[in-house]
Amino acid sequence: MAQMANVNFKLDADVKKCMEQVCNELGLSMSAAFTIFAKKVGREKRIPFDVAIDPFYSDSNIRYLEKKMEDYRSGRLKIIDHDLIED
Repeated sequence: MAQMANVNFKLDADVKKCMEQVCNELGLSMSAAFTIFAKKVGREKRIPFDVAIDPFYSDSNIRYLEKKMEDYRSGRLKIIDHDLIED
């Protein structure tokens, strides 16, 4: 039998609660879920999902959206109705 090791880390309380709910629905403990993750990382030598910065939250896009909201609030933004485009 493999020797066991303890791993301790802090996790945002809301993130933990959400993960606990999902794990419960899957019939897993959080420990089992983290073990699955760790084994997959060790086997594949990579994080098993994409880790990327969402371009929606880029500084330039946030500035653009803030400008559009400013224009909207001041009445300078022109909103145009259009027909729905369907494939």
